[in-house]
Amino acid sequence: MSVIDPFVGAVDRVMKFPVNALEYTNILLTTDDAVVGATPRDVVWTHRQTTLYRYRSPNRRYEVPLLLVFALINRPEIFDLRRGSSLVEFLVGEGFDVFLVDWGYPDEEDAEMGLDEYICDELEWAVRETLRASGAEELTLMGWCIGATLCAMYCGLDREGGRVPVKNLALLTMPVDGRASNYANWVGDEDFDVDGVSELWGSVPGSAIDFANKLMKPVTNFWTTYRRLWEGVQDGSARREAYQSMAKWVADNPPFAGRAWAQWIHLMYRDGALVRGTVRLRNRVVDLHRIDQSVLVITAGADHIAPRPGTMPFFDLIASEDVDHFARPGGHIGLVAGSAARKELWPSIAQWLAARSDG
Repeated sequence: MSVIDPFVGAVDRVMKFPVNALEYTNILLTTDDAVVGATPRDVVWTHRQTTLYRYRSPNRRYEVPLLLVFALINRPEIFDLRRGSSLVEFLVGEGFDVFLVDWGYPDEEDAEMGLDEYICDELEWAVRETLRASGAEELTLMGWCIGATLCAMYCGLDREGGRVPVKNLALLTMPVDGRASNYANWVGDEDFDVDGVSELWGSVPGSAIDFANKLMKPVTNFWTTYRRLWEGVQDGSARREAYQSMAKWVADNPPFAGRAWAQWIHLMYRDGALVRGTVRLRNRVVDLHRIDQSVLVITAGADHIAPRPGTMPFFDLIASEDVDHFARPGGHIGLVAGSAARKELWPSIAQWLAARSDG
């Protein structure tokens, strides 16, 4: 390498700085214009803030419909982030009859909604309406993050001898026992007045929860993301659509209904109630041993929101004989929605579902 090469490179960067700075600023300022959740869909059912969608498809090959359930924080469009990088689009293309439950944006009137309302009412009815619309007798539940835990609780709920109409249960980055997680260091301490916060705020602002989550990886969230974007602009590798769709999704933070939030903190980060079998919803016990469906669990090795050790107790608690575990590298969101997911994970998910979705 010539001794003048570094000098030439430095001059080139200086000359391009105004153009690069304009492009960088433009990407940041036009993020709200990004299209998120573009796959065509129809409203099947609504109740309060909850909406059930069905994605249009001319190519439905499997009899067992698939109901997607996301967390009570952020938005479910992470399943359908953008064209070409959408799990929904991929699954529809593979021939699955895909539905999605959207919890909406809880407001002050929804502050008293608890996990019992979300599981015993909203999810129960979403399952019912999915079966009605599809004409099927059973479905596959696919939950992500808190949504996965809600699905597991739904399947473990005492039904007085009846069986839940779920054939398959796919659980992505699911917390079961969060007492050893970093998050528990903040909210698990008895000095943290969970019920007082819930009462004060009613529905806990999503922005507050998002800020707390980002503080668990502050350098990455408040610096590294923007540094990488700048470096990408400089070397011409920045992917505007990819950055903007994810950034727009991350910034969309619905409130968390206060009573449900307080219940979640107690059972997940203080009591270990799920693994101890002491969760009760409307005086009915949630016993994960009732789960006998075909089960797929997907964990991420670098997951700081739902660390793998907090998921592993699940395998010892269920009665299922058909159980698979995809232990992959990656983070809580990037594992399923990252740039490599389409090649590295989605085909494996589709293959697992296909073998269990023919009625």
